[in-house]
Amino acid sequence: MANNRIRMKQLHTLITYRVSGRSKRWIARSLGISRKTVDTYLGYLHSEIGSDLSELLSWDEEALFRLVKRQDSPTTHQELELLFPLYQKELQKVGVTRLHLWQKYCLTTPHAVTYSRFCHYFRRWESSQKVVMHLEHKAGDKLYIDFAGEKLHITETQTGKKQELEVFVAVLGCSQYTYCQAVYSQKKHDFLLALANALTYFAGVPQAIVPDNLKAAVTKSDRYEPDLNESIEDFASHYQTVIYPARSRHPRDKALVERTVGILYSRVYAFVNEHAFSSLHQLNEAIRERLMLHNQSCFQGKTESRQSLFEELERPVLQTLPSARYELKCFRKAKVQKNCHVLLSEDKHYYSVPYRYVGQYVKLVYSAENVEVYADHKRVATHERFRSQHQYTTLKEHLPAQHQYLMNWNPEFFEEQAKKIGPNTLLAVEQMLAKRKYAEQAYKSCAGTLALVQKVGKERLENACERALAYDFVSLKLIRNILDRELDKVPIKSDLSEESSQTRIIPLHANIRGAGNYQ
Repeated sequence: MANNRIRMKQLHTLITYRVSGRSKRWIARSLGISRKTVDTYLGYLHSEIGSDLSELLSWDEEALFRLVKRQDSPTTHQELELLFPLYQKELQKVGVTRLHLWQKYCLTTPHAVTYSRFCHYFRRWESSQKVVMHLEHKAGDKLYIDFAGEKLHITETQTGKKQELEVFVAVLGCSQYTYCQAVYSQKKHDFLLALANALTYFAGVPQAIVPDNLKAAVTKSDRYEPDLNESIEDFASHYQTVIYPARSRHPRDKALVERTVGILYSRVYAFVNEHAFSSLHQLNEAIRERLMLHNQSCFQGKTESRQSLFEELERPVLQTLPSARYELKCFRKAKVQKNCHVLLSEDKHYYSVPYRYVGQYVKLVYSAENVEVYADHKRVATHERFRSQHQYTTLKEHLPAQHQYLMNWNPEFFEEQAKKIGPNTLLAVEQMLAKRKYAEQAYKSCAGTLALVQKVGKERLENACERALAYDFVSLKLIRNILDRELDKVPIKSDLSEESSQTRIIPLHANIRGAGNYQ
């Protein structure tokens, strides 16, 4: 059968002429088709029906079409079209062309179609796959967001160097009311900042936000359930909305914002590219002016503008903005160390966590001002954020009782505790602290001295400290010796006077050296 099938009305006329005795040449000339086409159709009809074609005159066009369609080569149509889904995927690879695919097809098919017919069938099949569904946009339902493909730039005043900037675009579905601004990058911080600015510009929040699968929002793309990163989920929770990413490689899912970007190229880009801007703020001010004109311009052939539709339809149904603006947060996992602290690696700073979580993994949620620690989805600690490296921020209540006691060690603490026992103990502690170059060296001696009160009581410790003060050097060892030998029970004056009155005389003998031996 010919590659281009004739119309069934022509076929019915061809049969009528042939039954009436007309020649093939005459039929071809009358119908405006080739002699070869007439021969092909008549040959097939005779093989199917026989020599008498008169019975076909009563058939309708549908019956004739079913008869002729059986003549089509399955390789040309059905079998070839079964290969097209695979060929479409192959074309996405670097260096693969339709010519390569046709050559591969010819190697495996004995009666392959020509390259031109191959391309014709492939284009026809591809067109049948591109069915576009009309979407009805409800007021306040979706906000479509994207980054424009073309970038803007600012110029440094001193060096004249140009810095490229990304352009963020957000469009409400129903009214097509548009927001646009330049940002330094597509990274999470700039992306969420621009998105928060867009919601402020609209003075309301839609039911859903539709981004593409950019890294700032999606950690793993999926046709049905893409994985969102924690920052965008936290953003959606703050504004009481949902994030509904478009399918990967399906730009028509957000065709509205794609089309708007194209319009902004002529209405915004064309204007700002004619001027030089030295700062991001100046550029965004210029964008805002052109954006206002864009929103106030009427749609082509209509009397409504994006601004008027927004005021009439969308503004009343948008959700109310929260009282506080979103503060960007970051998320990290960390293990609680044995000293009851976790490390925020970005700042290299340590923050305390309740000691019962030692050895467990917790989640750090931190902003520019605060650091929060979560364990089992429950917040267990909150700290002010500090950026001093290798330092510790500690809350005493997070530590075990013994650690809390150690944290209190300082001269004022020991003096306060000694004062509760008595004046002699206070003097002894003060001397221990004063006779050390660094007060920390005496902390353990002071703690050991104060701990003796639990063993001997306040009275005996006071007496022992009084006796120790009578000597030149007060130490924990001296106080312990006094208590162990029970010298604290002996009156100090009589004991010292007895020792001073006694004169020890050592008899001279040959083994005693005199002062002359040391000159």
